[in-house]
Amino acid sequence: MSRAARWIAVSAAAAASALAFAPAANAGVLVSSATDCEDRSASQVFSPWLDPANYVLAPGGTAESADQWTFTGGATIAEGQEPWNVVDDHGTRSVSLPSGSTATTDAICVGIEHPTLRFFVRSSGTNLLSSLRADVLFEDAFGNVRSLPVGLVLPSASWTPTAQMVLVVNLLPLLPGEKTAVAFRFVPQGRGTWSVDDVHVDPWRTR
Repeated sequence: MSRAARWIAVSAAAAASALAFAPAANAGVLVSSATDCEDRSASQVFSPWLDPANYVLAPGGTAESADQWTFTGGATIAEGQEPWNVVDDHGTRSVSLPSGSTATTDAICVGIEHPTLRFFVRSSGTNLLSSLRADVLFEDAFGNVRSLPVGLVLPSASWTPTAQMVLVVNLLPLLPGEKTAVAFRFVPQGRGTWSVDDVHVDPWRTR
């Protein structure tokens, strides 16, 4: 197992342990802003890559506009999208992330049936020491927003789907129906510019 993989596994285990012993929850900014907690239609968007799971779009997941995104450090919506058009044949854009920037989705409700994150990515001007870190933002039992790294993506000059990234914060119910609110943040590590498109969450219950 690589150092990055060990680091993510240790972080996930620590978070899971903390969540397991969390006291009664208090709602914070993520919970109050997650307005769409109803079940939504899912599809097997990654089936061409031998992934039979059903996924739903994260907020702003198609990256066709800056709606439902928060950008820092020069991140923006730019021309160019993943070539398979897994969501919309008319899509043309993606999130562009230069070094030192971040892009964060709006909050989405998840539960124990939403265990993984997956999206499409490419990079330019990067080197072997570069990567893209994916974080999940969640609330602890006191309503404080916390973050947990759930995956590192290595450079790729062409569009490629990421591996599944496991979420553990979905074990903390803060909303009716044993759901909680999370957001996803993408952070370039090192030099270069990254592109992110078609961000999806896997609702395990529909398998």
